[in-house]
Amino acid sequence: MFLKKIMAALSVLAVSTMVLAGCGGQSGSSGSGDKMVLRYAENQVADYPTTKGAQKFAELVKEKTNGRITVEVYDSGQLGDEKSVIEQIQFGGIDMSRVSLTPLSEFSKDLMALQMPYLYRDADHMWKVLDGDIGKKLLGSTEKDGIVGLSWYDAGARNFYNSKHEIKSMADMKGLKIRVQESGLMMDMVKALGASPTPMAYGEVYSGLQTGVIDGAENNWPSYESTSHYEVAKYYVVDEHSRIPEMQIISKQTWDKLSPDDQKILRECAAESAKYERQLWAEQEKASEQKVRDGGAVITKLSAEAREEFVKAMQPLYEKYGADYKELIDQIRAVK
Repeated sequence: MFLKKIMAALSVLAVSTMVLAGCGGQSGSSGSGDKMVLRYAENQVADYPTTKGAQKFAELVKEKTNGRITVEVYDSGQLGDEKSVIEQIQFGGIDMSRVSLTPLSEFSKDLMALQMPYLYRDADHMWKVLDGDIGKKLLGSTEKDGIVGLSWYDAGARNFYNSKHEIKSMADMKGLKIRVQESGLMMDMVKALGASPTPMAYGEVYSGLQTGVIDGAENNWPSYESTSHYEVAKYYVVDEHSRIPEMQIISKQTWDKLSPDDQKILRECAAESAKYERQLWAEQEKASEQKVRDGGAVITKLSAEAREEFVKAMQPLYEKYGADYKELIDQIRAVK
């Protein structure tokens, strides 16, 4: 174990040295006019909304600094998975990234609150929270861990789907075997709704649905469509149980080398790229929804009364998982 830690540290040091060697202007304040190259890690493919958002960010930074700061976007996980990228960002080995809150919340516990099921009334509610004072505070919550939050990206809402029947109420969830990620919160959520949680590797879900090992799963529109799960589980209910945003981040080591003017530019570019990414995500969702409808999927939207039933079933989970964030959760729910 000790040897592994030494090897990991040496690996990060090697990456950091390579980055600094290739970025001559990075050793001091960028306000002096020195050129700077920032490496941006993205684990999605080139045409994915978050990657296009990163590319837009790079274009804006280049434009607003007259080419003095260049952002190089490495997509498709070229620089590693999200967890290892976050660790390298802490050490300055990688400058920037767009990451899910799930691995990031290991570094900032307040972000765990944003993963609670049925936290928001709808998308508008979430963006009022994230674009307001609460969102700004949470963007700054990782600085003590060497990470500066710049802006929020959209990752849509997750919904249930299954191969058996439409879900119009909690009674329709009873007994369904639902694939979930290996997470205590997710497993308890499915149990609270009367279904049976079944942890399973993501790549095995299609065959699991096809053979009846599981009855259903949960995910957002683009994932439901791109994996072709709608072919073997045609009943999709829009319940929006999970709406977890993603964050654009920068290494605090890199951030501290920027002049105040350049920090302001990067924040502005990050905010502008976030609006662009949200627009792309909305377009992607509509296109995916249309494709699965054309492919025979049966789409059901929960009534307000039914959704309230689902929300009430989550109370034990809020007591178990949300007790440490009760004040923050109450603030979020109070936003109108």
